[in-house]
This record gives sequence, C-alpha cells and structure tokens, in this order.
Amino acid sequence: MQRLIPVTAVFVLILGLCFSIISSAQDNCLDCHTDWEDGENSPTQKWTYDIHNQVGLTCADCHGGDPTLDDMDDVRNSKGYRGLPSTAQIPQFCGRCHSDATYMKKFNPALPVDQVAKYITSRHGVLLGTGDDKVATCISCHSAHNTSPASSPMSSVYPLNLPAVCSGCHSDAEYMAEYGIPTDQYEKFASSVHGHALLVNEDIGAPACNDCHGNHGAVPPGVENISAVCGSCHAKVASLFADSPHRAAFEENGFPQCETCHSNHDIIKPLDNMVGTEQNSFCIECHSEDDGNKGFETASVISTLLDSLVRSEQNAIEVIDEAEIKGMEIDDERFALKDVRSSLVESRSLVHSFSLDEIRPELEKGIALADVTRINGLGIIDNYFFRRKGLGISTVIITLLAVIIWIKIRRIERQPRNRA
Repeated sequence: MQRLIPVTAVFVLILGLCFSIISSAQDNCLDCHTDWEDGENSPTQKWTYDIHNQVGLTCADCHGGDPTLDDMDDVRNSKGYRGLPSTAQIPQFCGRCHSDATYMKKFNPALPVDQVAKYITSRHGVLLGTGDDKVATCISCHSAHNTSPASSPMSSVYPLNLPAVCSGCHSDAEYMAEYGIPTDQYEKFASSVHGHALLVNEDIGAPACNDCHGNHGAVPPGVENISAVCGSCHAKVASLFADSPHRAAFEENGFPQCETCHSNHDIIKPLDNMVGTEQNSFCIECHSEDDGNKGFETASVISTLLDSLVRSEQNAIEVIDEAEIKGMEIDDERFALKDVRSSLVESRSLVHSFSLDEIRPELEKGIALADVTRINGLGIIDNYFFRRKGLGISTVIITLLAVIIWIKIRRIERQPRNRA
C-alpha cells in the first residue's frame, strides 16, 4: 500500500496540470456568445459544423484578441483584436489566411490562394471597390460561420446548391433594380437542358452558374468570349464553328457565337429542326430563298439528310425490335445500330461546320449503314417465317407418317393369327 501512494500522487499532479492547461485554453468567446445567442442559426451553433472549427481554428484566429479574457472591453483592447469586419473589409479579412500559400499548406495544399486577387477583378469586386456594399462578398456565398468544403453536399457552394445561392440576390427584382439586369436567370436556367441535368437529375457534372461566369472572378461573359466559355465543355463544336464561314459573319455583325442560336440561361435541348428552312429553323432568320442565298440551300440539304438518317435509324430499330421479339439472334444488328447512332451524333456536331463537304459524307454513311441493318433485320424475320413454315410442313409430314404407321399397325393386328 505504501508503494502505491507516490504513484497516486503523481497521477493527481498530472490531472491537475491537464486541468490547468485546459482552463488556460478556455475560449470565452464561445462561452459568452452561447449565453446570449439563441436559435439554431446563431453563429455559435453554426460554428460547430464549420470547416475552420473542424481543423482546429478558433474565434480568435479570425477575429483576433485574447479569448481567455472575461471582460469584452478587455478583449477589444487586447493584442490583434479585429472584431467584426465591414462589408468592404471582408475580402481582405478572409484573404489574410486564404491568400497566404505557406499558411494554407498546413490545412489544404491543393486549395487555391488567388481567390482575393480574382475577386478584385470580378464584377462584384469592382463594384465593392466603388463603395457598393450590396454586392456579394466571400460570406455571401460561403457563409460566415457555417463554411463547408465545396465538395460537401452541405456546402452552400456545392453544385446542386449554388444556383439557389446566386438567385438569392439575382432573382430579387427589388434588390437588383439599380443594376438594370434581368432577374429571371434562375427561372430560365432551371428550365434549361443544363438546369434539368443539374437540379432534376442531380448530375453534378452539369454546369452551374460558376461554370460559365466564374466563381471568385465572376463576370458576365461578353460577346467576344461566349464561345470560349461554351467551348470549355463543347470543345469540338467550338472548333468546328471557329473554322466555319459563320464565324467571320457573326463577328462582323457583332453576334455572340453560341448564344445567337442556343441562348444563354434558357438553353433548350438542341433539336434537328433548329437547322433547315422550315418555320422553326434558326437558319431562315438570316438566310432567305429570295436572296438566292447559298446558305439557304445548304441548310435545306443538311435538314433533308438529317431527317433521312433519323428515319432510317428508326426504321432499322423497329425491324430489329420485331426480330428480337420473335426470339431471333440479333446481336450483330444491335451492334450495327450503335454505329448508326454514332454517325447521327457525329453529324449533329458537324452541323456547326455549316459545310456540306464536312457533313454529307457522315450523314450518307449513317443512312447506308441503317439501311443495311434494316435489310439484314428483314432477312432475319424472313428466316423466322421460313423456319416456322418448315416446322409446320415437317409437323404435317411427321403426323401423316404417324397416322400411316398407326393404320398399318391396326391392319396387322386385325389379321388372323396362324395356329399351330
């Protein structure tokens, strides 16, 4: 028992030292603010889930001051106290850490450190520099005390959440009135092919606001760079258009390249009837038959060939589907249909070259392949009926033979037997 006393004493001493260290590291910021802030949306409640808190930062790391002091006046007068920044101060307030590459390496070496530099060049940053404190700053998008990594579904800037964050300001007609820009962008985007993919199908690979406008350096794309924005995803189409005769014509007339036909926020799924000389076609907005315009003729031929390929593919699919229903082997034909589909997809891209020499060979190749596949399918169906007919004839012959044999047996059975 006497040997245990020194061990117990050491244990008590260590426990006391630990308690002393914990007490000295006490964060009175949280203690005080928790007492007078109520509700789930209070900063102290949000801070629990904040990425800064999770990596070990405290209130003082952002706001400065000595968090062990009890009196608020003493905290304000303590070394390094920064308190609550004004709207104009927020970018530099956050940039104090986020622009320091050496410091940020301790937490996430892959995180960019040029956010503030980009923000200053953005439309938001430029307006903030003129004294406009209504524009978005870091905390407008990332929040102040509930920041999560952009890769987290809980983050306000996660792709599925970002459009709603942007629309918080940009869909508010009263708030945006002085800027003279539309406030229906979110509504249009939500109904677009991009918005449907992102918001309905939850495809986070689909573009959100920042994919076109940028994030920290956000600006409205001008006429001269819309093609670059779209081309970052639609590279092949952008390349085809750049080499087409339309590029020079669009530049001469001051038309934005992609937006002229596809719009911007309310982009619909491209349809084949967008090309051609019918009423709903975009081509006839510039090209007219009365002008003897070569573009009008080209559009008409492209539209006709596209329609032919679509019909040929559909006819081939219907025949192959029928053969499959009849239980025939159609693996080779299904594979051929994939090649037909590839030709159709390729042709729809080549439309942006606006050149018959580029488009016609691919369209005609697809049409020929679809026709061959349909003919092969019809041959398979004919083979099915041939087999059925052969089976029917065989069944009749076998049945007749069976009847003849049965009659023969009956005759033999009726013959009198010779008795010895």
